[in-house]
Amino acid sequence: MLHPSYSDLMKVVNSEVEPGEEKIVNSRYSIVMATAKRARQIIGGHEPMVKVKPGEKPLSIAVDELNQGKIKILGEEEEED
Repeated sequence: MLHPSYSDLMKVVNSEVEPGEEKIVNSRYSIVMATAKRARQIIGGHEPMVKVKPGEKPLSIAVDELNQGKIKILGEEEEED
């Protein structure tokens, strides 16, 4: 089981969205894709933005970064800019 839960992660990601605006993340799929992409970056040599516990795997680090607000998921419009 993922800790924090998908719904908790979605709340963190969407926390800066104003009422009435479209949410950045509407599904678990978006969370999975974003954390997988960040985990690949960590595997590729990017420095983690959170304290890493001995033996912690890249995906767990990516989830922790997202939960702590260290990384952001960009909407489609923002990615194109």
